[in-house]
Amino acid sequence: MRNNSQLKLSFLGGVGEVGKNMMCMEYGDEMIIVDCGVSFPSDNMPGIDLVIPDFSYVLKNRHKVKAVVITHGHEDHIGALPYLMQELSCPVYASRLSAALIDNKLREHKKKFKTTTVKNGTIIKAGVFTIEFVKVTHSISGSMAIAVTTPCGVWFHTGDFKMDFTPIDGQPIDLIRLAEISKKGVLLLTADSTNAERPGFSMSEKKVGATLDGLFAQNKQKRIIIATFASNVHRIQQILDLCEKYGRKAVFTGRSMQNVCETASKIGELRYNRENITDVNSLNKYDDDKICILCTGSQGEPNSALSRMANGEFPKVEITNNDYIIFSASAIPGNEKEIGEVINLLYKKGASVIYESLAEVHVSGHAYQEELKTIQSIIKPKFFVPCHGEFRHLKAHANISMDLGKPERNIVIPDLGDSITITPNSIKKSGTVPAGIKLIDGLDISSANGVVQRDRMQLATEGLCVVVLTISSKNYTLTSKPDIVTKGFIYANDNANIIEDAKDLVINTIINANFKHNDWNIIKDTIRKSLGNLFFKNLKRRPIIIPIIVPTV
Repeated sequence: MRNNSQLKLSFLGGVGEVGKNMMCMEYGDEMIIVDCGVSFPSDNMPGIDLVIPDFSYVLKNRHKVKAVVITHGHEDHIGALPYLMQELSCPVYASRLSAALIDNKLREHKKKFKTTTVKNGTIIKAGVFTIEFVKVTHSISGSMAIAVTTPCGVWFHTGDFKMDFTPIDGQPIDLIRLAEISKKGVLLLTADSTNAERPGFSMSEKKVGATLDGLFAQNKQKRIIIATFASNVHRIQQILDLCEKYGRKAVFTGRSMQNVCETASKIGELRYNRENITDVNSLNKYDDDKICILCTGSQGEPNSALSRMANGEFPKVEITNNDYIIFSASAIPGNEKEIGEVINLLYKKGASVIYESLAEVHVSGHAYQEELKTIQSIIKPKFFVPCHGEFRHLKAHANISMDLGKPERNIVIPDLGDSITITPNSIKKSGTVPAGIKLIDGLDISSANGVVQRDRMQLATEGLCVVVLTISSKNYTLTSKPDIVTKGFIYANDNANIIEDAKDLVINTIINANFKHNDWNIIKDTIRKSLGNLFFKNLKRRPIIIPIIVPTV
């Protein structure tokens, strides 16, 4: 062990929030990155498609980066990878399904880099780091924990996980290997905190299969439509098995559903008889009781397949009173309103709708309290850092660790941007790194910075006012009365007095302007300020005001 050896763990995402998971571990002049995910824009980010971590710290230290390690293929762990890898040339390691999903993203972004496929038990060297991949169960195939041997000791990171001992693929979490790793001594544990507030154990995925089987049996005369996460390959496998059992043709709708199922099928993660699959254009060939539609839209996304069906905008699929619709997913926090709106629309069309509060049609992919206790009891780490969750989740997880006897001084709850220094005998926060957000507008990192976002919000909430003036270039007088056009601000016909007052104010501004000493930009600023004060005084509104001066001869 080197003198004064220490590790530095920095969080660029995934703590104090749900989404855009990304952290980096450093030792001296070497670094590995674990995950690189996205989150989705909030209501105050109009026009933005995705939110990714600020990579500036990594890019500043790009010479240190030895590898990017991916725990699993969910968007909040791989979605930002194409943007990061534009700037890096290090190897990327991921399981078979994760690598296939990453390859899909690269084709979409027209980017190229090599992803090396790993499996349970794979061991790689990345500089001073020796990384072992350990199979865990989650809501997507190919989920991995990592055991990283460093000059200071072993760091174990769970990734997203649960303890499902009857998983669909027959490969439960490798507890035997975890115990073997523990015997060597684990310096640091970082672990998924998403469900740290939920007591007990999470249900097995097979429980959902049993519930769905019962619903298929009870609704033999109806058309069945199931909305679920496209990435939940094990859920989809169970649905396809039920389609075959009950003599129904399966139909994939929604781009992500089609892409993931095709990808998973090609690599053998999803197995089904292709003769039992049909497409949406062939629906009219079959009676309702011979069809099961698998679709996106479990979160009420406006452009998803199910939302478009609910709004009567999906070609070939018209919702009727003979449809039995299952939301086989839980609501991601913040999506409850959108999901409720879709459910209401489906009910209005006469469909029957089942969701998590009515039947056990979904199980979480994240460990509950007793599973979190189990993993800590097996790993027996010296130090513990909860991750992957909002602050309340991290705090609850820290409390679980203390209940198990971990001294509070051996636990650190991180904030976004925190760096934590770990030595064989100590752990502490040791500073911060840049860890803001970057906004994606289309396929590229957007120039939609704070100013642009404020403008978009102002347009959305306050509206627009355009003032067009024609001014003589000879004597700087108005050649006609100003024209004022408003959009999303006021209805001009109902506010004629305000519009006339605004025109008079503009005329007086031009009359009193000193064009010999003021350029026209200063005149425009004066018009903006004057009209802004007028509108706020009379209407309590602050629209974006754009003066346009047209010079004439």
